[in-house]
Amino acid sequence: MSVDNKSNHLERRDFLKGLSTVPIVGLLGLAVQRQKSFEKKQREALLGAKKEVDPNLKELNIALLGAGAQGEVLRNAILKIPGIRFKAVCDIWTEYALKKNVNVLKKYKFDVNGYEDYREMLDKEKDLDAVVIATPDFWHARHAIACMKAGLHVYCEKEMSTNLEDARKMVETARETGKLLQIGHQRRSHPKYIHSYDKIIQESGMLGRIVTSYGQWNRGAAEDLGWPSRLEIPKAQLEKYGFKNMHQYRNWRWFKGLGGGPIVDLGSHQIDIFSWFLGAQPTSVTASGGMDYYPKDKHEWYDTVMAIFEYETEQGSSRAYYQTQTTNGSQGYFEKFMGDQGTLVISESGSLGSVYREATAPAWDKWVNMGYIEAAVLQEQKAEPDVVLDVRETISPDQHIIPVKLYDPYHQPHLENFFNAVRGQGKLNCPGEIGYETAVAVLKVNQAIEAKRRLTFDPKEFVI
Repeated sequence: MSVDNKSNHLERRDFLKGLSTVPIVGLLGLAVQRQKSFEKKQREALLGAKKEVDPNLKELNIALLGAGAQGEVLRNAILKIPGIRFKAVCDIWTEYALKKNVNVLKKYKFDVNGYEDYREMLDKEKDLDAVVIATPDFWHARHAIACMKAGLHVYCEKEMSTNLEDARKMVETARETGKLLQIGHQRRSHPKYIHSYDKIIQESGMLGRIVTSYGQWNRGAAEDLGWPSRLEIPKAQLEKYGFKNMHQYRNWRWFKGLGGGPIVDLGSHQIDIFSWFLGAQPTSVTASGGMDYYPKDKHEWYDTVMAIFEYETEQGSSRAYYQTQTTNGSQGYFEKFMGDQGTLVISESGSLGSVYREATAPAWDKWVNMGYIEAAVLQEQKAEPDVVLDVRETISPDQHIIPVKLYDPYHQPHLENFFNAVRGQGKLNCPGEIGYETAVAVLKVNQAIEAKRRLTFDPKEFVI
């Protein structure tokens, strides 16, 4: 069933952007004027935030394949990166997502063409260097493989696929064609995560032996996504691209064969960090999950999942506990690594990033002096007539702050890494091989829930 008027189904400002052909009168006309003003300010802010362009920078021509919510996130990040020119957009929701993104990019002075079918785009667009893919998971392999065979480098959102066979084919195609394949685990390029791994875990070893890790991504309850009935995709067109109906198209992450549920959509970002920071792949996984909250006739995947991974690291045995649930957003998303000398709490969110020293651990003055960490302080200002006091007070001698923040959009450094690699100015931070290793670990969680027992990993599973 479609819903027209509930803002949580489709944001009204986004809806208005795509309706260039719909007559608008009265109050709706006023809303459009306000929307145009908002768009103008947004464009000015983005353009003003662009870095100064290096005159020697090779301009790259790219296409956006998949122009839904995640595609727009990537689009907005790319708009802040110099030397990138959008040439095409492809999406099957031609009357909304495609039209909207073509119109937005034209306002940024990009001469873009819109396509429903990716094959037509690849046939007609002959001057592309790369494609950014943000389509549903079950289309990733077909899209990425076709683009690489057409001679293009590929940035593909995670998860690589709903199955390992197709994910493996993506890596094999990258090797056969010599084209770059970056998977969208964007924390791999996040400066705070790189600093934490290089300086806090590896070089200083200030956590000591990491025995226990924890991660979570909690989301509040939300209704399924709806759509404006006047813009509904015809049933024959939906079926052509693998969807039974509009509800399934809008909520594909909840359906088997299309996505992998919250443990894949959310959890794979953080389970990837476990393997990276521990320097090992898991040896086993035990998991529990269920459709505990949402109607079972509308969803197929588990809305709540709890998993325990076991690892054998160079330092010894280690366990990582992970949970994702979609009925309460308490404390959001973060990862915690607990060693015998310290604890690291880190998140993609800018507000989290601390290291806590165990009482029995050696002092960390050396690492503070080297700038690896900062002592946590509380700044308080009390205003009185003609007097301003600045009191700096240590919160805890054991708490320290990671002195690295990211002010750009979360995906921007990862996209910059990809574009730099395309220009031959660096290596990918998350090539297909790493994305595949994470897919092996993540996809087995749903299998463990179904099996209702502990499943083990063969080391050969992680190798292509």
